Amino acid sequence: MPPVSSCDCPHLDCVGEITKEELIQKSHGQCQDCKVGGPNLWACLENGCAYVGCGESHTDHSTVHSQDTRHNLTVNLTTLRVWCYACGKEVFLERKLGPHSPHGNSKPLPLPQNDGNKAPGSPTSLRVPSNGGCEDIDMETEEEDEIRARGLTGLKNIGNTCYMNAALQALSNCPPLTQFFLECGGLVRTDKKPALCKSYQKLVSDLWHKNRPSYVVPTNLFQGIKAINPMFRGYAQQDSQEFLRCLMDQLHEELKEQLPEPCDQSHGIAMDDSPEEDNHSQSDNDFQSCESCGSSERAENEVQGGNALIDDTNEAEMLIPEQDEIQANREWQKEKNMINDLYRSGTNGITGGSTGVDIDKDVDTTTETTPIISSQGAIKVQGRASVTTFSPPKNKRQKKYRSIISDVFDGTIVSSVQCLTCDRVSVTLENFQDISLPIPGKEDLAKLHSSTHQTSLVKAGSCGEAYAPQGWIAFVMEYIKSWFWGPVVTLQDCLAAFFARDELKGDNMYSCEKCKKLRNGVKFCKMQSLPEILCIHLKRFRHELMFSTKISTHVSFPLEGLDLQPFLAKDSSAQTTSYDLLSVICHHGTASNGHYIAYCRNDVNNLWYEFDDQSVTEVSEACVQNAEAYVLFYKKSNEDAVKERRRVSGLFNMMEPSLLQFYISRQWLNKFKTFAEPGPISNDDFLCLHGGVPPNKATFIDDLVVMLPQNVWDHLYSRYGGGPAVNHLYVCHTCQTEIEKLEKRRKQELDMFVRLNKAFQEEESPVVIYCISMQWFREWEGFVKGKDNDPPGPIDNSKITVNKNGHLTLKQGADSGQISEETWNFLHSIYGGGPLLTVRPNISHQEVESSQSEEKIEVETRSV
Repeated sequence: MPPVSSCDCPHLDCVGEITKEELIQKSHGQCQDCKVGGPNLWACLENGCAYVGCGESHTDHSTVHSQDTRHNLTVNLTTLRVWCYACGKEVFLERKLGPHSPHGNSKPLPLPQNDGNKAPGSPTSLRVPSNGGCEDIDMETEEEDEIRARGLTGLKNIGNTCYMNAALQALSNCPPLTQFFLECGGLVRTDKKPALCKSYQKLVSDLWHKNRPSYVVPTNLFQGIKAINPMFRGYAQQDSQEFLRCLMDQLHEELKEQLPEPCDQSHGIAMDDSPEEDNHSQSDNDFQSCESCGSSERAENEVQGGNALIDDTNEAEMLIPEQDEIQANREWQKEKNMINDLYRSGTNGITGGSTGVDIDKDVDTTTETTPIISSQGAIKVQGRASVTTFSPPKNKRQKKYRSIISDVFDGTIVSSVQCLTCDRVSVTLENFQDISLPIPGKEDLAKLHSSTHQTSLVKAGSCGEAYAPQGWIAFVMEYIKSWFWGPVVTLQDCLAAFFARDELKGDNMYSCEKCKKLRNGVKFCKMQSLPEILCIHLKRFRHELMFSTKISTHVSFPLEGLDLQPFLAKDSSAQTTSYDLLSVICHHGTASNGHYIAYCRNDVNNLWYEFDDQSVTEVSEACVQNAEAYVLFYKKSNEDAVKERRRVSGLFNMMEPSLLQFYISRQWLNKFKTFAEPGPISNDDFLCLHGGVPPNKATFIDDLVVMLPQNVWDHLYSRYGGGPAVNHLYVCHTCQTEIEKLEKRRKQELDMFVRLNKAFQEEESPVVIYCISMQWFREWEGFVKGKDNDPPGPIDNSKITVNKNGHLTLKQGADSGQISEETWNFLHSIYGGGPLLTVRPNISHQEVESSQSEEKIEVETRSV
């Protein structure tokens, strides 16, 4: 919620002179009434009053003090945010206090020393380097003349690598991605091999360097790609679009960060993490999605009636809170309470030990069934008087990730399949990074343009409106011309063919879960959310068993104003639907022998250039439009975003002296510079759930944040919302405590396992051997070795068991290990789960070792 302007508070005249350093010093003290320590103490700001009191997590003496003395303004000594009791809202004091501060507003916060007088649990301030205190976010610089020549560097062909060079040049001319690697270089961090993001960052820096050479040799990046995917080894010609997918997937894997889990997922459509499979063939209307943010999500919505195409159902509804002052006050009061409650409850840490309780409480209710699991989710052992049941343990919640790749290229498609017998509608949400469009032939074009088909499409809520603005006469003329000069295919035709309804019948029937049979059905696709950059792949190549062919049909495409409004779902929240072309990859030649080049629009001078390996040549727009397009990159076009950037740049010239400055995410600021829709301010990039800086990010906090003057922050905050507002950085003590407890738990579990397993190996003839799923064991191993921060769920042996004559026995060829009774009891006491499975010992055994640790974790796998 945007902050309330401080000018609305009439009580600011009562504030005395105080500096930020004095407030930080007070944060090391105690409540003057109950003597409780920080963090999150509250200091009175009344002139001449030095009272410091506790918050609502204790006795709330700060509120009592305000009621007794009529002192209205108080400041949180941890977050430095100010609350007025009389007005019931947050206010800002920088313009009031700034001129009286003896310290210049450009000085970063000092890093306090850890002395003995520091109160336990008090936050550690962070030093954030800055140039003059604030960073000018204007994209115009004094070196404008030199910048005009940047980005026009060729790439050397190092052995039939034109497919790679064209793809890299097309990506390099996507401003949101390139600016991230140029300006947010400190965020390019990874411990994954082969560190392709570092190679790509170096390549982008070379391509856009002001002292650019005539060409660059992309050897390091090429070696990294070959290490990931063997298909690119050697010197054979490869597919440029396949290279793009491989590169973008790897960049996402190396740069991804886990998204915070939503607090409440009880509303909306229930999503299943395991999408069911539609029984229909891969036609031209099918597409392959590059799922960077996890698997596709499916919503099963049973609707009766022929108009079931989800008018009343929101497949991906986004709830936007009303931005009014009452809601702002409530949110601030919630935040005030949450700060204290989280700190008080966060010291409990992670509990473990022999409690027999599932310590991984953050799990979903999805269960994975096998043929031996009944509909109630229990494994039934029959053939005895008594029946033993075991409920499969809950799996860990599927993690969601984001990266600069997903921020720039990810969109969402909602796919609906309706059974024509029972009218049941199955809805699927799928993430995509590129869309593979079919190139329609004469018959397909005639069907798309026919009046009968247009009417049916409009009734079905599909894409008939895509042709409405162009008029029927134009379609008739194009259809007549196509008989003499071949079909005239536009990119709009390809989009309409992709999103047209698909009848599932004959060999392509739909497997209806309600009917439990193959049924005739109808499939519809719409866009639910639009990416910042839309990557379109035209399916020019067809690969048969013995040969490959290429569709050389010319597809005309617009340089500006590609409108995706006709292909949006009715409940889509997309605001900007117009796209302008950034770059296009072209293929010349046949399916077996050809050459790739790229046409790219330079973002600085808006001129088009042809990138042909080492050669870079300026070309006309007509030359680009006549190209044989294979992959196209379109960027959202929003004139309001351009005006907004100019407006914010002008605010720096009206900068007023201020005591406090605000920190903003450097990554979001990069989005503001280059995105048409940057979205809400996301300072969660550098904050933890408790409002502090996570200890693992404290060492490079200067790479994550930028300091802004208050007038710029106020404008951005009121325009985009989000947040939270941050004017003081400190290392989160709660997170540090949790990390220490987690490390202690890992060490205890690992040490105990090693001791128990060593005793098991030395035992000559154990009486009983317990089996354990190696899939679960590898998850546990990753946790205790620090590769995964989340503990595994309960032990799940359901995949390695089989029911034979009423007995649970080990499934033949199952991925299982064998441990001692003591080891089983130790792990089961912590994680629970099952079922318990034992075998009789035999002579031979095999060791299973972990390769990436100095300590050896071995699980006996003696044969049964």
